[in-house]
Amino acid sequence: VGSDAGQPPVRPGGAGATSTRRDPLVNDAQFQKVKTGNGFIAALDQSGGSTPKALKLYGLDETAYSTDAEMFDCIHEMLSRFITSPSFDGDRILGSILFEMTMEREIDGKGTAEFLWENKNVVPFLKVDKGLADEVDGAQVMKPIPDLADLLARAKDHGVFSTKMRSVIKLADAAGVEAVVGQQFEIASEILDAGLVPIIEPEVDIHSPLKAEAEDLLKAAILQELVTLGSDRQIMLKLTLPETDGFYTELVEHPNVLRVVALSGGYSRDEANERLARNHAVVASFSRALTEGLTAQQSDTEFDAALDASIASIYAASIT
Repeated sequence: VGSDAGQPPVRPGGAGATSTRRDPLVNDAQFQKVKTGNGFIAALDQSGGSTPKALKLYGLDETAYSTDAEMFDCIHEMLSRFITSPSFDGDRILGSILFEMTMEREIDGKGTAEFLWENKNVVPFLKVDKGLADEVDGAQVMKPIPDLADLLARAKDHGVFSTKMRSVIKLADAAGVEAVVGQQFEIASEILDAGLVPIIEPEVDIHSPLKAEAEDLLKAAILQELVTLGSDRQIMLKLTLPETDGFYTELVEHPNVLRVVALSGGYSRDEANERLARNHAVVASFSRALTEGLTAQQSDTEFDAALDASIASIYAASIT
């Protein structure tokens, strides 16, 4: 089992370099790994809407399954192959984000989240949002999340440390950005009350014609919301790689921010890694960029080698 013992924290300040208080409901070992560990978060949270595309990229088209149940069996087999690979370990991977159905399934007779932590020393995270509402004011807030309290309780039972929820910002519209950030922090409060650490993900579309301007509005809105958190409350942020290098350093160093991670957002692995390496103390939380080039048709030896190369490149970009 991998360990971060003896490795220096990658964060230069803020929560990563101070003795900020920790919510007593949060697992301490997981908290410390996420706070100070070197590595990145593997986003393996393909859900109902994204599963067909993820399987196609993996080399399995619609002929590989005929029902939704078979489709989800295929995605679980794919994700299990990633997680059980010897290349997938806690030395380079801090955590992994799961979809609800993946959390409720097993790997080698053990719940997926439990397997990640107990067998791989990888902190389990859970995607909790139910997709995006229609675009309003250049942004898409999240659809309602029914039965969130029950989902959070089940996540705690499985040993999940943190949740993730995604919104999308497409234009530099103040009303849209404020709607996204306000909703994210409102739901984050409920997640914190349940003893989990929320990842707030207000993705800025990489194709936005006003991406830099949208990022200006987003950072200001996040900083305004962070003021409302108590000193013992910390959230994580998952943000699009910015147009200006080091743009989110103020958030990285903020005492209420446990960690800032970056999504690949449609950039290729090479471009995402190059951008990430220029944003010091921000670590990856890649999905498509992580799994790029990995297919069902590869032998286990080929697959493990390709996954190892992918993880090594993302790890290197994450520890700058």
